[in-house]
Amino acid sequence: METKFSLKFSLTIAATLLALTAFSYGQAGTDVKTAADDTGKATKTAVVKTGEATKTAAKDTGKATEKAADKTGSATKTVAKDTGKGVEKGAKATGKATATAAKDTGKATETAAKDTGKGVKKAAEKTADVVK
Repeated sequence: METKFSLKFSLTIAATLLALTAFSYGQAGTDVKTAADDTGKATKTAVVKTGEATKTAAKDTGKATEKAADKTGSATKTVAKDTGKGVEKGAKATGKATATAAKDTGKATETAAKDTGKGVKKAAEKTADVVK
């Protein structure tokens, strides 16, 4: 009887250990699955929040870019007007200076011509005196 008892006992122990092992693996699998599910949920939540934050940042960036473009356009328009006024004033001043320079050049040329004429006349008179 002892043999039968120990064989039955051994088989019972082996079956129990096998069942415990299967249960342990099953529990470990459940724990891993639960952890994976939790990670998946957390990842999904993070993706949604990241998407929302990205969308908000994009809107804010768009608004800021639009404002900057408006300010740049206004500043460019002002600079263009100021440049136009400056060029117009410069052109008027250049025109006046050119007219004044032309008058002065004309007077200087007239004076030089008179002086040259006087010099030529004197030289001719001296030449005539020497020839006599």
